[in-house]
Amino acid sequence: MSKNKKYVFNSRTLLYEVKKRSRASRVLMPLCMFAVSVVMAFVYFWIYTSVLGWELPKTALLKKKNAEWCSKVEVMNMQLDSYEEALTSLQMRDDGIYRSIFGMNEIPAEVRNAGFGGVNRYAHYDESGSGLLLKDMAVRLDVLTKKTYVQSRSFDEVALLSKRAGDMAMCIPAIPPINPDPSVYRLSSGFGYRKDPMSGRTARHTGVDFAMKPGNPVYATGDGVVESVKFEFFGYGNQVVIDHGFGYKTRYAHLKAVGVVEGMKIKRGECIGQSGNSGKSSGPHLHYEVIYKGNHINPANYYDLSITPEEYAVMVQNTADASKNITLHPSHRRRDNGKS
Repeated sequence: MSKNKKYVFNSRTLLYEVKKRSRASRVLMPLCMFAVSVVMAFVYFWIYTSVLGWELPKTALLKKKNAEWCSKVEVMNMQLDSYEEALTSLQMRDDGIYRSIFGMNEIPAEVRNAGFGGVNRYAHYDESGSGLLLKDMAVRLDVLTKKTYVQSRSFDEVALLSKRAGDMAMCIPAIPPINPDPSVYRLSSGFGYRKDPMSGRTARHTGVDFAMKPGNPVYATGDGVVESVKFEFFGYGNQVVIDHGFGYKTRYAHLKAVGVVEGMKIKRGECIGQSGNSGKSSGPHLHYEVIYKGNHINPANYYDLSITPEEYAVMVQNTADASKNITLHPSHRRRDNGKS
């Protein structure tokens, strides 16, 4: 039977007669059926999404997976908050306790919180359309990783210095710079604000003054290296500055004679010169300063003047008697440059 033929029953002849289908009807019929199918599908989609407010199965599945990943990212961010809080606590203890104990400077905030310069490391997140959530977490991970590295290096430095704790104990200026014999000296001026004996104006006194006759031996108060030796007619006059390491330095000023040179290693209790009256001075005395991390601090916090001269002598017994064995370098043997 041909597909183009159609049999129609004729009620007059009581026979089935062949009725041929036109070419137009053969083409239009499938097209009409296809068009109706498209319209019905569109109407179904419109009713399903707009009228009923439902989501397509694939969209619902993708949204579900996206919600799961967002939840995982949020959990990771909460963990990062916990890690960052713990790291901040370590940083505070590192700067406020560990590095301070060993006289180390704090790590600058710009070093701890330094970003990443140059090419945008996170451009691929923008290009992939993954949103700010993943990008922000990637940035936090990188910053936290760098902070952790900086903190790790800091602890390595502290651990290295902790092995030298015994050296540190000998370097801290912990004894008086002179033998504390009450018959030999008196404290003429303490640390802090006072009336300047020369100008009469109130000024900050950055050390302590031990009034005594010129020629009394002056001792290093801790192990260190002579940083500078100066001979001046004004200011501190003849002076010695010793760098003890661990953030500590000491200054011995208005000396009559100096027995050390720059770069010389010094032991605690070793004689470095003689008290005098050089520079800006209203009378013979030793001006003594303790400097920690660039700031002047009260030297009285670092020595005990109540010890007896005999006890002090025991502490410096490994050095020669200052009154007999002051060895002055020929190029540094100077006379007192006068009183002012």
